[in-house]
Amino acid sequence: MTLSDICIRRPVLATVMTLLLCLFGGLAFTALPVREYPAVDAPIVAVGTTYPGADARIVETEVTTVLEDVLSGIEGLRTIRSSSREEVSWITLEFYLSRDLDAAANDVRDRVARVSRLLPKDIQAPLVWKSDADAENILFLALLSDRHSELEITDFAERHIKDRLGALPGVANITLDGERRYAMRLSLDPDRLAARRLTVHDVEEALMEQNVVIPSGRIESERREFSVRTEGALRTAEQFDRLIIAYRDGYPVRLREIGQAEVAAEDDRKIIRVNGRRAVGIGVIKNSQGNTLEVAEAVKREVALLRTTLPDGMALMVPFDSSIAIDRSIREVFRAMGLSLLLVVAVIFLFLRSGFATLIPAVVIPASILGTFAIMQSMGFSINVLTLLGFVLTIGLVVDDAIIMMENIHRRIEDGERPFEAARAGSREIGFAVVATTLALVAVFLPIVFLPGMTGRLFAELGVAVAGSVLLSGFIALTLTPMMCARLLRPPADSRMNRAASSPVFDAVCNGYRRLLHASFHLRGAAIGMGVLALGLGLALIVTLPSELAPLEDTGWFTVHLIAPEGATLRYTDEYTRRFEALYQRIPELASSYTAVARGGRPTQVSRAASWAALKDWDARERTQAEILEDLQPSLPGITGMTVFAVSPQPFNQGSNRLPAQLVIGGASYEELSLVVLRIKEEVETSAILAMFDSDLELNKPELVVSVNRDKAADLGVSIGTVARTLETLLGGRKVTTFVRDGKEYPVIVKIRDERRIRPADIDNVHVAAKAGDFIPLASLVALKESVSPRQLNHYNKLRAVTVSAGLAPGHTLGEAVDELERITRKYSPQGATIAYTGSTQEYKESSRRLEVTFVLGPRGHLSCHGRPI
Repeated sequence: MTLSDICIRRPVLATVMTLLLCLFGGLAFTALPVREYPAVDAPIVAVGTTYPGADARIVETEVTTVLEDVLSGIEGLRTIRSSSREEVSWITLEFYLSRDLDAAANDVRDRVARVSRLLPKDIQAPLVWKSDADAENILFLALLSDRHSELEITDFAERHIKDRLGALPGVANITLDGERRYAMRLSLDPDRLAARRLTVHDVEEALMEQNVVIPSGRIESERREFSVRTEGALRTAEQFDRLIIAYRDGYPVRLREIGQAEVAAEDDRKIIRVNGRRAVGIGVIKNSQGNTLEVAEAVKREVALLRTTLPDGMALMVPFDSSIAIDRSIREVFRAMGLSLLLVVAVIFLFLRSGFATLIPAVVIPASILGTFAIMQSMGFSINVLTLLGFVLTIGLVVDDAIIMMENIHRRIEDGERPFEAARAGSREIGFAVVATTLALVAVFLPIVFLPGMTGRLFAELGVAVAGSVLLSGFIALTLTPMMCARLLRPPADSRMNRAASSPVFDAVCNGYRRLLHASFHLRGAAIGMGVLALGLGLALIVTLPSELAPLEDTGWFTVHLIAPEGATLRYTDEYTRRFEALYQRIPELASSYTAVARGGRPTQVSRAASWAALKDWDARERTQAEILEDLQPSLPGITGMTVFAVSPQPFNQGSNRLPAQLVIGGASYEELSLVVLRIKEEVETSAILAMFDSDLELNKPELVVSVNRDKAADLGVSIGTVARTLETLLGGRKVTTFVRDGKEYPVIVKIRDERRIRPADIDNVHVAAKAGDFIPLASLVALKESVSPRQLNHYNKLRAVTVSAGLAPGHTLGEAVDELERITRKYSPQGATIAYTGSTQEYKESSRRLEVTFVLGPRGHLSCHGRPI
């Protein structure tokens, strides 16, 4: 007795099994996470280290290289990238997908702690993040106010917003953009210092000795005790101004006589504008394996609560949200699923012309798809665009087995058998064919699951969704379908199916197909030749068609990058960024903009800016994102003071900080790499396939080298360290001590007046103390020389490297661009240099190789299920 026989005799069993599939699937559907794509993000851990006052070369040799040596041996490490720039070292470690993120982060922390004694003493403790050092913000918030200063806005954000958002699940980091943190800034006048025979060291020593809070024990009596606290802290600018620095000729010299104290911003080298208005930005970065939709939804829920706590006159906006496009795309796919379901059912009804007969195969669709959700949940999968598209595909496949089963049973009923007998005999007769057809379809899609790397993770869920729904449809076709046929199909005398089949239209279709079939039997050579021709044409198209990782979508936003010449000031960059922002007025589809003048954390890169443009809803605009960018691009070269280019976000969360075609050249010296980059840039600019060029190697940052005359300094008793520390404090600003404001500690920064550090000659007017008590101007001790230095030094797998990237010319794909950029790069690369892929280019190359394996495995499995050797 077969399974179909049991279900025909026991209809309740068949019904309950299908209902259980639907029940468990429905419960799984409500529990499955929803995201744009499967969880393909590799485990990434970043190590950030700050070395105050160090230039890029010192950071590279004393910090980055030391950490790279100890981190490179961690288990499961795929690539290690690093960047060393002024005062900052960032190391990004990408692990294989099988590596657990938390375990990898713990290993990194252990290795960093092990080598900490080898790092310079003046560095700040390295920080470990579970995200890429170049990770992009998934959304930006903005605090604006017409009543509050930027200092007050920043203080509110730090006290009431940052920690609440940072505690949300999936959030790796909350960054304040364009913040103005409180600080007590002591601006010194070098001439007044020299006139009163004082040095910077005297000021620092006075601050550390007189701005202190020290617990002083307690007083105890027989019945009471008092704790004693010596109040030595300075809290206001007036108190700092009255601070006695030293005594000269019997009179006290106070701070106000040599400078001025004021409560101001600790750092003001970054500007944020939202829709043209100054604001303090709040960036949300998810961890490397976080769910963008879940994180964004949690943040927006928290924002709604935070708005109720805002002071009067302060507003909290969300000018940029990358999750909107993800949510919209998933809704569109759900809509496509519903439309596919209706069309399939309509076509079945059109041919069967019977409600009962249409119900039999139609019930398979929701049952098999719902049951698949239970399989997906057991495997830790998610509801995403690819799995939903897989269901759209299977809607037309899952009814095949039920239709085959029903047609065979109906044929027997037409021959005069009773429905119950026809169902039993028909299901036995066709059961093996149903199993073979089901397994053949599964064999086509299941090999995708075994692909390694990102491609396997990306398409495995689609393969399981299709294969699982097909398997369940085969199960339902062997259980529920025969039972329903036995009870719902009627003999030919009163069957609508019989009347529909005898209509003139269906007769014409059947006769036409019969004649075509007879012709194929008589002309076998021609039929086989047409099949071979079609196969050859398909193979030719696979080879010749342009290829890319995935087509660009209308995500509803794009990014514009602005690069000023090295050495440009914040004011220069801001001026030209405003000129670009004026172009937004020509885009009626623009909903909001978020512009950052200066990139990165402190110390910021003031020669770079970026602007995120969010477009109106898709239904509220006529032009697509690509059309808007196509209209904007010709205007960008008109901003002659900067290099400006617009970039759409790359597929599969590959970011929008770089142009899509990317290669890494490593192994040679930076000077040699710089020459290679220049040659590549010249040829890229003349290429018909590539458009725009960028690299992360710049060796032309203006630098002023101070050379100390060691012999003269030694004769006068002035140490090199005294000269260097004096310049560090006056020109760079030194955090000497702290002060307390509203229960929170802020730095006290000693620095020269801004108007006294405009020209290189201002260094000559700084004085240092000699051993004999004289004050020597630096003009007599040092020589100044203009030079250039690297803006940033990068490593890739511990080798000195440069990343070159290029955009796509209109009408060309990523595959063509990568091939062209690789050809040019290999043409000019020196002997011994290594070339590697990175970013979306790396994923494209790896995906292309792995999919070839899938195309081979799929047909082999399909033929094996039909008992044919290959």
